Amino acid sequence: MSSLDATAADAQLADFRFRCIHCGNLIDTAGQDFRCPSCGDLLEITYPRWKHFHFTPESLKNTWRGRRTSNAAVDVSGVWRFRELLPELAHNEQPVTLREGNTPVYELPRCARVTGVARLFAKHQGMNPTGSFKDTGMTVAATFARRAGFRWVACASTGNTSASMAAYAARGGVRSLVLVPEGKISWSKLSQALDYGAVTCQLRTDFDGCLGLLQQLVRSAPVYQLNSINPFRLEGQKTLAIELLEQFDWQVPDHIIVPGGNLGNSSAIGKALLELRELGMISRMPKLSVIQAEGANALVRTLREAHGKELITVQAETRATAIRIGNPASWKKAVHVVQATGGACEQVSEVEIAQAKAEIGAEGIGCEPASAVTLAGLKKLIQCGFVKPDESVVLVLTGNLLKDPDFTIEFHRGELFKEIERGAGASLKAVRRPPIVLDATLDAVMKTLEQAEKS
Repeated sequence: MSSLDATAADAQLADFRFRCIHCGNLIDTAGQDFRCPSCGDLLEITYPRWKHFHFTPESLKNTWRGRRTSNAAVDVSGVWRFRELLPELAHNEQPVTLREGNTPVYELPRCARVTGVARLFAKHQGMNPTGSFKDTGMTVAATFARRAGFRWVACASTGNTSASMAAYAARGGVRSLVLVPEGKISWSKLSQALDYGAVTCQLRTDFDGCLGLLQQLVRSAPVYQLNSINPFRLEGQKTLAIELLEQFDWQVPDHIIVPGGNLGNSSAIGKALLELRELGMISRMPKLSVIQAEGANALVRTLREAHGKELITVQAETRATAIRIGNPASWKKAVHVVQATGGACEQVSEVEIAQAKAEIGAEGIGCEPASAVTLAGLKKLIQCGFVKPDESVVLVLTGNLLKDPDFTIEFHRGELFKEIERGAGASLKAVRRPPIVLDATLDAVMKTLEQAEKS
């Protein structure tokens, strides 16, 4: 197995460099932990070649649109289709791809009526190959891991990252190691990693403990880290914003609302928006807001209590397992993009998440619990006047409904948060649809249908 320094020549070829988010130090290669050798902070990828870009905004848009008719793997991918804004592939290099991206934007008329926002949309990243937004970043990071000659890749995960990494590792012909907190992730997500062939370790700790152990591992063995502190991951994930704006015919929405866990996704989306404005592809910025669960609200507290200057960690606890993270690695990047776009950061309760999830499900699309914080948070942002009824809003749904079926079943059966739900009353009952056990007779079914018609 080779070290990450093996990518130095490729970094020059691609004409991208690593830049420290704190001290601005520019380097050509990154260590295994993707941290600045001068100050120890996280790295991001920057592109000196953009100073010499020969493309106009319109020509780029036309190029990307034209690739939608191509059957080449690099064009069919909803990530690599936008490759002018990504680290370059080597000559004749094929990316590790599962045809990720190309996810739909749905109108949400029922949720619009509930919230009072006239133009409400969902960008559903749960429609990616492994069922979450992680795939858009994993295609880029896995491609560069393979180029560097690594035989093993690894991640710490609350579930979605492990599923995505295992799939892309299998596709790219490398081995994968998954570190997950025992008993704290959905079995549906864990089953994906198992089926895709990952060596899966359930550790007696939380996600933050898994990530800490991973940092030790990559400094001790030639294993390539594929968590979101890997800046190649964020380069792929930023294409969500490019694709979304293309789907809106480059008419910028007023607000984009994102769930907040380890904060890599919000950081990636914000990075894309800032880059698109720099390149003249958009003239104004949408406000990017991040919503967290009350029990995993590190960014909320960091902004409110420390004004974004230092991270306030928490002991994370929420049934929205994808965002059950108390020590988010990309907090500085998230603070930057929220402030740069004029966005907000809000927290929502477990009951608010469950209700919002059922309301999104009633639209016929569904999502995992962590995605539903966006709708729950939107309601609060409207109440405080941050979002106006005549503004356009896009909710980023990060995971598929099937990622956590236990949550859904328990909610509709009335078994979720029993003590908490007693105070929620009619609001939860109105969106709950428990299964009905009947005798196998036409009369019983007809009576049930009549009752449903009246409700």
